[in-house]
Amino acid sequence: MSKAKQLYDLQELDIELDAKRQALLNVVSSIGESNTLLEARDLLALEQKKLVEAESLMKGLETDAEDTRAKAASAGEKLYGGAVKNPKELVSLKEQVETYNRKVKEIEDRTLEVMSDVESLKGSVAFKRRALSTIEEQWRKEQEQLLQEREDLEASIAGMEAKRNTEVAGIEPAALKLYENLRGRRQGRAVARAEQGMCQGCRIVLPMNKLQQIKTGHTLVQCGSCERILYLS
Repeated sequence: MSKAKQLYDLQELDIELDAKRQALLNVVSSIGESNTLLEARDLLALEQKKLVEAESLMKGLETDAEDTRAKAASAGEKLYGGAVKNPKELVSLKEQVETYNRKVKEIEDRTLEVMSDVESLKGSVAFKRRALSTIEEQWRKEQEQLLQEREDLEASIAGMEAKRNTEVAGIEPAALKLYENLRGRRQGRAVARAEQGMCQGCRIVLPMNKLQQIKTGHTLVQCGSCERILYLS
């Protein structure tokens, strides 16, 4: 096997290895909680917080209503109990009862509004909880698939790296060094086919003497334009 053929085969393996490694990086970066999942959890937590606040407000209003009713009842007892005779005190007590009753009505109206908010929030929390459950289930399935893909890719890469080590062991150090250098400078393609009298790496027509050198296969021949190693299949 010619040196150029060895390097061309190595390049084919390296290109596939690069693709597998990039695929592995993509898979690894996708493992973990997704933005969609985190956003769904945040939305549910926010809605739950609103519900807790609304329920707390409703309880506070109910307590205020009970306290105000008690005050109204106490003032009413004094007003109608007959113990108070002073007309001014009676007028004051009557105003207190009316004020307390108005406040109770205001609190009750506000309580009804908050109760409506609570029911709406309960529905919203239930909806968002179901949505989160659906997203979590889909996420778990995707994670299982990604973990399997990672395992398969790691096994494939390990096998290909072992094959590469075997191929590299049979290549002359100087040729391998040239290949690695060109690979780094030519986007992973250090070897180009010589077809129809042209370098397929840069599409430049090759001189006849270079074509003849390639055919002999004794030494590595490089394109005068892109410097890639030329391989004639």
